[in-house]
Amino acid sequence: MLTDPADAARGVTDLADLDELVTHCRACPRLVAWREEVARTRRAAFRDQVYWGRPVPGFGPPDARLAIVGLAPAAHGANRTGRMFTGDRSGEVLYAALHAVGLASRPVAVSRDDGLELHGVRITAPVRCAPPENRPTPGERDTCRSWLARELQLLRPALRAVVVLGGFGWQALLPVLRETAWRVPVPRPVFGHGVDVVLPAVDGGPDLHLFGCYHPSQQNTFTGRLTPAMVEEVLRRAGGTAGLATL
Repeated sequence: MLTDPADAARGVTDLADLDELVTHCRACPRLVAWREEVARTRRAAFRDQVYWGRPVPGFGPPDARLAIVGLAPAAHGANRTGRMFTGDRSGEVLYAALHAVGLASRPVAVSRDDGLELHGVRITAPVRCAPPENRPTPGERDTCRSWLARELQLLRPALRAVVVLGGFGWQALLPVLRETAWRVPVPRPVFGHGVDVVLPAVDGGPDLHLFGCYHPSQQNTFTGRLTPAMVEEVLRRAGGTAGLATL
């Protein structure tokens, strides 16, 4: 049982080892209680399924050139399946868009063992446990920060671009980037769909391009604020900037 993410993440040199550690974290009592309660009671449509009910690690290759940062696992999505954006409406939009631009092997994400592969992309989040009403507290966000910081450090040799889905992820990610390896301007860049901010590395290494995209939540997609074409356009631009072949 892990209750100190900062201590646990420190010194981990392999992304697979970090992912395994993430799944054992119990640092936030409110989130632990909620994710496990959801896993016990389950939604009627998934009554016959065994829920993951643990923190959700990132998904994608360790040499990813593009990272996608969301908010947190959905209660009956990733908290059920154990894989980021898998098994919920937001994921349906995201994975269809990734497939449409050539960055995913298939357009549908169902389970951890469905054979889906990402091409040069890794999907992660600043909060790893499903929060009540999809709203983690600032304290929970900050407690979870060490996992994301270490993940980005391990991805850094290849990482060239990040797409952030929504304002929460944007605000959570900027301090992590500053603490990790990149210079964040002051005042901080403002989130917006289609925004592209270039962050220079503190040690003179490759720049990092930070892209904004509205979160593919039902609130955004059902109202037309965000369309599949809009998601695809941001992913296409980000993938091209990262040096990935896109359609």
